[in-house]
Amino acid sequence: MRKRLMCTVHGRVQGVMYRDATRRSARALKLFGFVQNQPDGTVQIIAEGEEVVLREFLSRLPIGSLFSKVERIDEVWSDATDEFNDFQIRYRSFFDHL
Repeated sequence: MRKRLMCTVHGRVQGVMYRDATRRSARALKLFGFVQNQPDGTVQIIAEGEEVVLREFLSRLPIGSLFSKVERIDEVWSDATDEFNDFQIRYRSFFDHL
C-alpha cells in the first residue's frame, strides 16, 4: 500500500549536505517527494512510496551525511497523494524568510 511519510528532522542538518544525502537515499529507493530546509533550522521531508520502502528510508535518515548530527525525527504517516513524479531538493527563496 502506498503511503506518505512527513518528517521533521532536528539537529545539525543544515549546511552539512543532509538534503543531498536524503535525496540520494530516496532516489535509490525509488521514492517520490522532496526535502527542504526550514527557517527554524530543521529539515522537512515528504516522501511517498510503498510503506515497507518508506520504513527503510526512515531507518536511513539518522545517518544523514558525514557532517550531520540528527537529534530527533518527528514523523507523520498518511495515505499517498501521488502528487510527485520524482524526489528533489526544494530551495527556499530569500523572500520566504521575510
